[in-house]
Amino acid sequence: MTRELPVLRTLDEVADLVRRTPCLFVRWSHGPDADRELSESRDALTGIPMSGLSANPLAVEPWWEDRPVELWVARRLYDYSHLPRDKGEGVRPWILRGRVQGRGPDNEPLVGDVEPVGWIDDQVINDAVSAVVEQAGPWGPMRRAET
Repeated sequence: MTRELPVLRTLDEVADLVRRTPCLFVRWSHGPDADRELSESRDALTGIPMSGLSANPLAVEPWWEDRPVELWVARRLYDYSHLPRDKGEGVRPWILRGRVQGRGPDNEPLVGDVEPVGWIDDQVINDAVSAVVEQAGPWGPMRRAET
């Protein structure tokens, strides 16, 4: 069983972690314990096993320049905030460290050598939604239609 993971409760806490820790990813699943038994994701269309766990990078890209890391993190979380609704009860975001071993069908990193870092509290997702909604651009989560 995974050691008790800390819970990151604010967008600022997640941004601070991203600033000081390389190779962080966010994964939306039933958590590290459930994923330990998987060790790899499967392509949803074909069922083919992939070379790691599907996750999304949190590292700030150079083109973001000196813009707020909090807004970067908010967007990264907001973009996939539909996943708990799509994947079902008990799915929630958690942060991990790892090594990219390939790319999935949506060009998402497939991460191996996974080290769980912490859970992301629901309030962080709420704050991410608020931060994105406040922006002038027409952003939306990757799956824009409610089902």
